Order: sequence, then C-alpha cells, then structure tokens
Amino acid sequence: MDSGGFDSEGREFSSATEMWAAEIGAATSAPVSAEVAPPAAAAPSNGEAGGCGGEGKRKEWYSKGISYWQGVEASTEGVLGGYGCVNDADVKGSDAFLRPLLAERFGAGKRHLVALDCGSGIGRVTKNLLLRHFNEVDLVEPVSHFLEAARENLAGCMDVEQDTHKAANFYCIPLQDFTPEEGRYDVIWIQWCIGQLTDDDFVSFFNRAKVGLKPDGVFVVKENIARNGFVLDKEDSSVTRSDAYFRELFKKCGLYIHNIKNQKELPEELFAVKMYALVTSEPKIKKSGKRRRPKNSPHVIRS
Repeated sequence: MDSGGFDSEGREFSSATEMWAAEIGAATSAPVSAEVAPPAAAAPSNGEAGGCGGEGKRKEWYSKGISYWQGVEASTEGVLGGYGCVNDADVKGSDAFLRPLLAERFGAGKRHLVALDCGSGIGRVTKNLLLRHFNEVDLVEPVSHFLEAARENLAGCMDVEQDTHKAANFYCIPLQDFTPEEGRYDVIWIQWCIGQLTDDDFVSFFNRAKVGLKPDGVFVVKENIARNGFVLDKEDSSVTRSDAYFRELFKKCGLYIHNIKNQKELPEELFAVKMYALVTSEPKIKKSGKRRRPKNSPHVIRS
C-alpha cells in the first residue's frame, strides 16, 4: 500500500506517487504501508545533496537542493543544520555500529581497507570516523565549497604512505551521476544524503554502486527516519522516508539488511536516525547450536 505523507508547508499527500508527480512530474515511488504521522523537526544533514541532472521538474528538484547547500557555511555547525552538538554522539554511535561489522565481515587479520564517503560534506565523517578504520577513504560530494573545505580539513591525511590511513580521492559529483570504481570499496558509507535522491535515482545509484564493492563489501546507510510514510522538505528538496519506505527501496535494489541499529543520544525534537548495514547476498540464517528433538521421539513424563 502506497502510504501518504506531508511536506514542510503542511500539504498532505495521499501517497508517495502523488508527491513525486507533483515534485518531478513522474510516478517514481516505492510502496510503503503505514499510517501517516505529522512531521518532526529535521535531523542534521551532512550537507550531502544531489546535483543537477535530468530535465524539467527533475532538474529543478536537484538544482534547488544544490542551491540550498551552496548557501550553507562549510562548517560542522553548518552541515549539521545548526546542530553541531550532535557530532560527538553521531560519531560514537557510528563507531559502535562499524567496529563489529568490520570484524565480522573481514576478520581480525591485516587487510588494506578502503571506504567511500558518499555526500561527504566537509569531510566530517571521514575525519572523525572512517580514517580510524580504513587505509584509504574516497569522498564524493556535489557542493564544491564543501569539498574544498574537506580538502583543507583532511590536508594532513593526504599524500602519506600507502598503508597509512589517508584521504585518497575527492569527487565533486552528485550521487545520481556517480559510478564508483569497480571492486574498490570494502564499505560504502552513505549518511544524511540519500534523501536528496528521487526513488528511481535511489535504486539506480545502488545498482551502480554495487559494482564498486569488493567481495564481502557492505553498504552502510545512516539516515533520518519518518515515523510513518514520508516527510518532504520543500526548502532543500529532500525526502525523509519511514523505515518501511526504506525497506521497500532496499528490496527494489536487491539489497538485504545484514544489521540495523538506532542512533542514540540525539535531541528529542529531531527525527529518529537508523543505521542499516546492507549486503548484496541474502544473509545465511545462523544456527542456534541447540539440538532439535526429532519428531515422534519419546518425552520424559514428569509427575
């Protein structure tokens, strides 16, 4: 069932299909089922935006998003929407999610790990999180002054030895136009930016990005979550989707949820935030280790 939602100006939509038709003149929605709740305050954004692409209303959608972020200061406070105070809690939650995931997927042995930071903004996530765990991190960001700030912020992490943790490549490209290098990445990290993409561009991006993963590679999506349906932000051309909406899109992408966790310690007025670890093959069901009693086997009679 295609659930309804709201926009930031108070307009109600009976379905995502209706919303996308109004915004970009196309039916590009994923079915979601849930009752719609009023919008909460927007959680911080990394400054991760989509870019110009397509024609007509679709081009306007992406241009509006880029224009919004071009007017935002290239600072932690700026890219976090005035909530720079959440930086520490955000990094702490991400680290707690990432550490066991890396150990499980790649083991404890030494391995040259490479990550891609999508919608990297000023390099906040790369500097505070990813460079702790990866030998190389590439950044992709469509807002040029954010990417230049990232280069400056990460200047000490460039042009270093091969196995030292370093910021390697900087790509000024919107996600809807980006295709990663084949087989380069162990983790593709996508935080506070995928809401800038329309549903069809969301699916297209992940289908292209799969090629960039190494064997056992994983996507991590960390995003604001609407309680139900969706919330459209007219100011920056972004959509906050519900968990059900995300799950439907992940299914369309041929992705499986390997792990999921809620971000804690955020201000109450913000949207909830979830972290999803996504893989391209269906996870194997873990056995409990308990022996199952065969059917028709004798049972002990207890008095």
